[in-house]
Amino acid sequence: MLTKVKKRLLQEPLKGCQWADKMVLNPALVGDFVHQNTIHMLFRSSGPWAGKQLPGKPFPYPIFLGYAVSEDGGKTWDFDFSRPALAPVLCYEKDKLPFNAPGFCYANGCIEDPRLFFFENRLCLSVACRVFPPGPYWEKDDPEQCMPAWALDDSLPPAVRKNTSVSLLYHVNLQSLARRDYEHAFEYVGPLHEPDRCDNRDVFLFPRRLKIDGAWKIVCVHRPMTPQAYPGFDKVAKPSIFLAAADTLQGLSDGSARQFCLHTPTETWEADRVGGSWAPLEIKPGEWLLPFHGKQDAKVGYTQSFMILQEKESGFPEITHRCRERLFYADEPWELEGEFQTPCLFTCSGVRRPDGSLLMGYGAADSKIGLLEVDFAELLDKVSRCAP
Repeated sequence: MLTKVKKRLLQEPLKGCQWADKMVLNPALVGDFVHQNTIHMLFRSSGPWAGKQLPGKPFPYPIFLGYAVSEDGGKTWDFDFSRPALAPVLCYEKDKLPFNAPGFCYANGCIEDPRLFFFENRLCLSVACRVFPPGPYWEKDDPEQCMPAWALDDSLPPAVRKNTSVSLLYHVNLQSLARRDYEHAFEYVGPLHEPDRCDNRDVFLFPRRLKIDGAWKIVCVHRPMTPQAYPGFDKVAKPSIFLAAADTLQGLSDGSARQFCLHTPTETWEADRVGGSWAPLEIKPGEWLLPFHGKQDAKVGYTQSFMILQEKESGFPEITHRCRERLFYADEPWELEGEFQTPCLFTCSGVRRPDGSLLMGYGAADSKIGLLEVDFAELLDKVSRCAP
């Protein structure tokens, strides 16, 4: 049992703010490389968008990214609710949706679940996107309920006609973000997986290349909703943690990446799915701490744990230690109560602080932002004592 754990509710939806009226959650954190005590945040938000309601359809709930910053190591925060930092295009007109710009149309309906991480010394952002915004999905989980009729045409790519999640990569200019110059803060790069193979979330990169079978590769963590969609994985029945290795970023999405199933559900609290939570931390050369989450069902919800990976001379990294118990889960009233019925402690980020603690931002009750502090040395010792 971890003894030095603190949780606190940081932010709730802001009533009257159209793009953050219903929910604010799943924050990504990154420390400032110039100002030691400064932590930047991008968070997911949504609210009913009456101006884009289609005839006979419910209000759409497009998903945005907002910005917040702390200059005292995470104790106090300044949230910018004046406008989103990154917003979907929100176009329903077929002749205006930019299908000819590869990947861009995927960010038309929603941009959610941000992860901020460095790759080869560049700050990156990965986000899960859909071509069309969801409706009130807590009432009816139907990705097609706010789609125009033309988008259901079988001739269109699966990611469009099925409105599945496509995870995209952006480069982030931290100086522009800190100045709230959002127009110059984000540079679109492209998809991090094959967009039309299946719905895919919880996607991010290892911070540096890994040697896979003698060659230095970009390695991506991802969680395909349908693992059987990948050749050779027809026996992987549940959404699982995959690793993909490619020579280039483009190789991750063009079908040339080599795939590997790192972990599939084995514990009761993982019964429905498992996924990576945020980019691995290198704890010693060649050894990585990977946060991951599981979902049991709608009653137990999302919970968090950790594993340690070791690079190998050949092949993909292997799991050397994995905590089989739920380390962090919803148990506070504000993590359990609300309109959304599934309990949720869903973390997208972690920042190591000078005082030896790990600060984790997470979505609570699928509608609020929570912060969790844990002693990093104690956490690492706990996971290091676990079997694979």
